[in-house]
Amino acid sequence: MTDSTAAARRYSRDHAQRFQDELFELLRFPSLSADPAHADDVRRTAEWLAEHLRELGAQNVAVMPTAGHPVVYGEWLGAGPDKPTVLVYGHYDVVPAAIEDGWDTPPFDPVVLDGRIYARGATDDKGQLFIHLKAFESCLQTGDGPPVNVKFLLEGEEEVSSPNLRPFIEVNPDLLAADVCIISDSSMPTIDRPAILQSLRGMTYVEVTVEGPHDDLHSGFYGGAVDNPALALVNILSKLHNPDHSIAVPGFYDDVAKLTDTERAEIAKTAMSAEELLAATGTPAPWGEAAYTIRERVSARPTLEINGLLSGWTGPGPKTIIPARAMAKLSSRLVANQDPHKIYELLKEYIESIAPPTVRVSVNLLTTGEPALIDFTIPEMQAAVRAYEKGWGATPTFTRGGGSIPIVADIVSLLNMPVVMMGYGLDTDGLHGTNEHFSIEMFQRGIETAIVYLDELAHLER
Repeated sequence: MTDSTAAARRYSRDHAQRFQDELFELLRFPSLSADPAHADDVRRTAEWLAEHLRELGAQNVAVMPTAGHPVVYGEWLGAGPDKPTVLVYGHYDVVPAAIEDGWDTPPFDPVVLDGRIYARGATDDKGQLFIHLKAFESCLQTGDGPPVNVKFLLEGEEEVSSPNLRPFIEVNPDLLAADVCIISDSSMPTIDRPAILQSLRGMTYVEVTVEGPHDDLHSGFYGGAVDNPALALVNILSKLHNPDHSIAVPGFYDDVAKLTDTERAEIAKTAMSAEELLAATGTPAPWGEAAYTIRERVSARPTLEINGLLSGWTGPGPKTIIPARAMAKLSSRLVANQDPHKIYELLKEYIESIAPPTVRVSVNLLTTGEPALIDFTIPEMQAAVRAYEKGWGATPTFTRGGGSIPIVADIVSLLNMPVVMMGYGLDTDGLHGTNEHFSIEMFQRGIETAIVYLDELAHLER
């Protein structure tokens, strides 16, 4: 580790409280990308980040429009053409949160309790994104700057599946050209068990609508003679899985690559016990395919979940009707080699085939995302291992992520660069849930690890 890297690490420790205060400013923006009412808040968040990048010393900083929420871009190319260029990706949008959801404190008024920052976006992804801005500052303020060139790509639509980022990349390949992309939007089991994601699952998200009568009917007049759309829908949903909990859709597993012994051994390094699962979720018992471990089920196997149901009367008291309509939202997490559009066609064909003739059924595609699988033996991934060992203080394991970051596969294919996913949160941080939080210690360790990773990249052969 070079003297400049050591100096940058000391700077980050010396300025830890200011870094935390600045993160609080970012967390106060209710940047809800899915809610049109918060479009101005999303824009204000982008402008705040752009101004902060300028203050840090980034150049060519711009809030760049898309068909939806804007992208924030900035760069620093002071390391010179002989050094690698790193593209840092992060997202500044968040999912909805309100105190009435069950939060103990207002979600956009960050507080520190027991060494953790509580706020929406604390770990997903404002806190982890901010790690890289502070690593950049630390390098820039303690010498000639980072040992590599750095570009920032910060988007505001990840939580709605990044519908406009791929088109942005397609028209800006030269602007975003780099040797490697770093993403910090993931987590580890415990603070002493860091993890580097080598894969993410893709996504097929559909809406199933079942329609029957032209209007809600009096169940006393028509019950027993008219099929109930809600009943028809739940009967359809009950046939999506087999008794062994595998997915019943014909052809669903055709493109799923079999896990090798080596891959299963790597996954086993971050094994999740039944006790850990129950403690984290509050569920009474584990569920899923018995042939696979819990960690394999939540990362290396595809899924089909019911995300929402809507039909009939749900207000107080009785209302005896046969509802005219029922709806369900379904998501399928996909693994490497599965095509999201092919899965949609398989789902549509199967659901239509098991639907009774007494109702009308439609299956509409809402969004997709490609799965991604990165070779963990490449130099950029091995450099990340060394960065965790030197900066974090523990050797990481390579793991498969259960979630989706839609743009990862696009960055790999469109920009022809590896993506290294270095997460600094915990699996138990409550992302997307109530009381989301981020450990202050992990925020600080993350900054130091990010600094060391830039140094490790600078010494790789190009």
